[in-house]
Amino acid sequence: MHKPKKSLGQNFLIDKNIAKKIVNITSIYNQYIIEIGPGTGFLTDEIIKKKPKKLYLLEKDKSLYQNLKKKYYEYNNIEIINDDALKYDLQYIKERKKIISNLPYNISIKLIMNWLKIECKLQKMVLMIQKEVADKMNYVNKIKKNRLNLFIEVASRYNIEFDVSNNVFFPKPKINSSVITITPKNNLNIDLNKFESFTREIFQYKRKKLSTVLKLKEKKISLINSDIYEQRAEDLTLSELMSVFNQFYNY
Repeated sequence: MHKPKKSLGQNFLIDKNIAKKIVNITSIYNQYIIEIGPGTGFLTDEIIKKKPKKLYLLEKDKSLYQNLKKKYYEYNNIEIINDDALKYDLQYIKERKKIISNLPYNISIKLIMNWLKIECKLQKMVLMIQKEVADKMNYVNKIKKNRLNLFIEVASRYNIEFDVSNNVFFPKPKINSSVITITPKNNLNIDLNKFESFTREIFQYKRKKLSTVLKLKEKKISLINSDIYEQRAEDLTLSELMSVFNQFYNY
């Protein structure tokens, strides 16, 4: 087996039952599918069984890329790309598409945020990520807001499908994982790049009141409901936070 590279966050899935559960979450037949970091092709093999119209394998590791080219050279509907997922432009693939991936833990948040911010006909993401991150992204039945669950709620529909033990990976990570689905919302009337900046700003000191965190913009204070302005961002509702964004930040 290929020796996993810690620098690339490589933890290879080795449980077929989990791989089958992942590919059964969404329709794959005759679809355009992207797998990020296919590694040895363990999950890829299960995706192929579902007969996608076209499967793109994006692998940064040069040696794994070469192995994948040898393994799947007979498949006309598979395109293997040696590139960094953080740099690869999904707009290159013009068709409506889905991403299925066991994401490297160290870049999962950045990748998800990047994908949600671009217009690229992305239908759905089925992703395995760190359980702690999956829980932070979950906005359902959460009392406290945070930077991640606020952004995810505004930009998408989100669900935690199931949790995964660390025993199904090689090497075995120290933490557990969750498989999640993210469905980007279409035709959002909001600049998600600006909104992400907004979430970073209001949650950078989450224990402080908005009046303190946004002190550099006090000239706009008259536009803000004073009750909202004197609370912490984590204690506000979605509608209240959107009011702050629209009236105070988005100008």
